Amino acid sequence: MNKKLRLSTVLIPLILAVGIIGGFFIGKNVSRSKLSPEEEKIRMVMNLIKSQYVDEVNTDSLLDLTIPEILSMLDPHSVYIPASELQATNDDLESSFGGIGVMFQILNDTVNVIEVVAGGPSENVGLLPGDLIIQADDKKLTGDSITSDNVFKTLRGKEGSKVKLKIKRKTSDKILDFEITRGAIPSNSVDAVYMIDDEIGYLKVSKFARNTYNEFFEALTKLQDKGARKFVIDLRGNSGGFMDQAIYMANEFLPDGRTIVYTKGRTPDAETYAMSDGSGHFQNAEITVLTNEYSASASEIFAGAIQDNDRGLVVGRRSFGKGLVQNQISLPDSSAIRLTVARYYIPSGRSIQKEYNRGKDGKYELDILDRYNHGEFYSQDSIHLDKSKVFSTLSGRKVYGGGGIMPDLFVPEDTTELTSYYIEVSNHGLIQKFARDIADSYRPMMKGEKSLTQLERILPRDNALLTAFVNFAANNGVPARWFYVNKSKNLLINNIKAFIARDLVGYDACITILNRKDPTIEKALEQLRKGIDLSPKK
Repeated sequence: MNKKLRLSTVLIPLILAVGIIGGFFIGKNVSRSKLSPEEEKIRMVMNLIKSQYVDEVNTDSLLDLTIPEILSMLDPHSVYIPASELQATNDDLESSFGGIGVMFQILNDTVNVIEVVAGGPSENVGLLPGDLIIQADDKKLTGDSITSDNVFKTLRGKEGSKVKLKIKRKTSDKILDFEITRGAIPSNSVDAVYMIDDEIGYLKVSKFARNTYNEFFEALTKLQDKGARKFVIDLRGNSGGFMDQAIYMANEFLPDGRTIVYTKGRTPDAETYAMSDGSGHFQNAEITVLTNEYSASASEIFAGAIQDNDRGLVVGRRSFGKGLVQNQISLPDSSAIRLTVARYYIPSGRSIQKEYNRGKDGKYELDILDRYNHGEFYSQDSIHLDKSKVFSTLSGRKVYGGGGIMPDLFVPEDTTELTSYYIEVSNHGLIQKFARDIADSYRPMMKGEKSLTQLERILPRDNALLTAFVNFAANNGVPARWFYVNKSKNLLINNIKAFIARDLVGYDACITILNRKDPTIEKALEQLRKGIDLSPKK
């Protein structure tokens, strides 16, 4: 199902797997007009090096090193893509890639995992967003010589082949080892769809790919047919994608003539304006949108449009803050640059983009880690709002600029059952390994149409399942520490059951179990059940 919204220019921002989270225009080849004095200067320097330098130098390689340095002095998302990497990058944008199922960016000469594809090989063994990939098999993946092309070639491989990764994670002082079996990467965008109760439906959207709106609309309709009149739309961990999909999704909930997003740049081509057309099928539905620090770009556009138009509540934690638009421009040697040409603005007039300093100051790349260290994940009081950047929603509610979408209802990261034992077994991927073994042993008992109800009927009682896991962990190098085991009991059992359900029933069943004890889900349900209040606070 396709809809045409009021767009002054076709805008196609995308999720990148190399150094960018979200958004760019499709550009044309660089023009060959008369050179400026600055361009003549660069050409003269390169010619002098080529003709007179004491040693013979490959000037093409020299340019490949120089251009990224120039772009790095502009903003965090303007990048150079060598010809050798461009095809691999475009393959990822089209969701045609295989391998281990992660999206990454190279920051501070290290491979940073920004997204783990739901249901993919990496999620199955326990990789997490924020993990740093230090080594793959015997190949080191750190240092100033590492390139996206190197990473692609190293992580990809024949389906069924294995790769051993060394991972640095903020919750562990030790380097963690994971063995991943490469496989096909799930291409769906809506990972889970189910009814929470008789009138509330749940959807988890993991990315904004070419077909996301169609999947989203189909899921909404399916839930509506089952009686849903209210919805929880989960964008946590969704690092963005095609912006037009976010626009179409927001349009489903908005009356005619509401601003969804606009962009501003130095040139007329960089200025766009998207408004709702009044054709949405869910304009009267009550909704909550869930976000966290890994919700970026198109996720922020959708959440911002819902929040600023007073169509629903944003629940969770502050989003990433990616609001720069890149124009991809092809260069004569088939390489390309992605140059920032505009900024996103949501209906209240706020820029999504968080602050940055030009050049390599390092602070921008470490922003999420800084939030974690400053306590923002755990306390709303640790969030420093810029009171000079106050804006208003349509009804007059106060919202703040300064980067990202600040939720209407803050929910801290839940650490009540987090113990050193739980962190250790998680860091070693033991929950997933144990769940896989249990799933294999119970698979013959799952007959006919598989369901979560059927699975929970045949699984061992909670205490038996926990004891079996503790023994399994002890046999795999993590000794039992029952004080901490009991403190993490509910968390351990819930996660074990969720991963068993994923293997035997499907991803919907996995998410259903995980959501049962999720404080963010509980807060969203509380609001939907009592009726959402979008009036300005006095």
